[in-house]
Amino acid sequence: MQPYAEMSNEELLALKKQLSVRYKDFQNKDLKLDMSRGKPSVEQLDLSMGMMDVLSSEDDLTCEDGTDCRNYGVLTGIKEAKELIGDMMEVAPDNIIIYGNSSLNVMFDTVSRSMTNGVMGCTPWCKLDKVKFLCPVPGYDRHFAITEYFGIEMINVPMNDEGPDMDLVEKLVAEDEAIKGIWCVPKYSNPTGNSYSDVTVRRFARLKPAAPDFRIYWDNAYGVHHLYDHDQDHLIEILAECKRAGNPDLVYKFSSTSKISFPGSGIAAIAASRNNLEDIEQQLKFQTIGHDKVNQLRHVRYFGGIHGMIEHMRLHADIMRPKFEAVINTLEKELAGLDIGKWTKPNGGYFISFDALDGCAREIVAKCKKAGLIMTKAGATYPYGKDPHNSNIRIAPSYPPLEDLIMAMELFSLCVKIVSIDRILAERKMAAAENE
Repeated sequence: MQPYAEMSNEELLALKKQLSVRYKDFQNKDLKLDMSRGKPSVEQLDLSMGMMDVLSSEDDLTCEDGTDCRNYGVLTGIKEAKELIGDMMEVAPDNIIIYGNSSLNVMFDTVSRSMTNGVMGCTPWCKLDKVKFLCPVPGYDRHFAITEYFGIEMINVPMNDEGPDMDLVEKLVAEDEAIKGIWCVPKYSNPTGNSYSDVTVRRFARLKPAAPDFRIYWDNAYGVHHLYDHDQDHLIEILAECKRAGNPDLVYKFSSTSKISFPGSGIAAIAASRNNLEDIEQQLKFQTIGHDKVNQLRHVRYFGGIHGMIEHMRLHADIMRPKFEAVINTLEKELAGLDIGKWTKPNGGYFISFDALDGCAREIVAKCKKAGLIMTKAGATYPYGKDPHNSNIRIAPSYPPLEDLIMAMELFSLCVKIVSIDRILAERKMAAAENE
């Protein structure tokens, strides 16, 4: 297909007329398609229904060490749950605290605790004149919402195929002691689906921050969320790498079973050094007597160990893989060669990142909405909702049925084409006016 930039104004206008007819047809379908969030589909939720039958009133709810899961106690989680989640997170059980149902909640608590009480004896952030966080972009909107809520200044760090721009990360953290953290989704990143390279992970572990209370917020949300058995991304384990580098306290690692079992009813965890965990436990003992041990036991008995979890995730992949392939195939069929967009091709995770021509994202999302397709809000993948290029759009394939997803991506591609034509024509008109 001919790139739009090589077409004449007359050719583009004629093409837009044809595309507008197709767009009107979509509008007449009265569609109600939602791809705004990375929610598991009904079919994925059905995979975990057996978990509801694992425990009954007839069962012994006692752990191997004699803990009665019906009662108070066990602040940091039952031993069996630590072993299961430890295998999932690739860390030793002793380096884990099991929380409630949401890793986002754990991350919020971690920032909140740092604000009010500081990190391992350092000055509480609320008493400092300025607190800053580095934010790899495009990134996860809910991460940015946490730091914005606490009034923390966010600094964009561009992402590339290997992860964040580490030259910039190293420079900024070494020069500015007000920088207290960096958000990371290192495996199958939200929204690009890319994973950090070995070099990037090793550079993270060897950071030399000016602030002694600087921490890497390592959200390994998609650690076991592969699409393929063979083409899988692998990540160096960050806690072990930090320890090898002489920086054992540098990282907080987060994870949960939210997109493994039931979102909202899973179990979440933080993994960190012993020093960090002891610091966290000082706050945690005032916050709770212990999280839901019955739910922890339910997960342990349902999965039976990490091998059961991996097999379970293969079933998830069988549902997700055709959806990802449908998105990629539709984008390549409709947009390849036009030079009006580029997209990622992940091996796992929940998202595909699309970059339109500069200045087009908001209008594409708005045009989709007018025809019945709800996308993630343009700008959401940047702090404060401000994409400086107005180009990035997060595609979330998981929730819609496959046939709806294919229709949605045809509509999305159509909107990209129409908005891109308008943009090119507007730029040409502006350039012509400047040359008069």
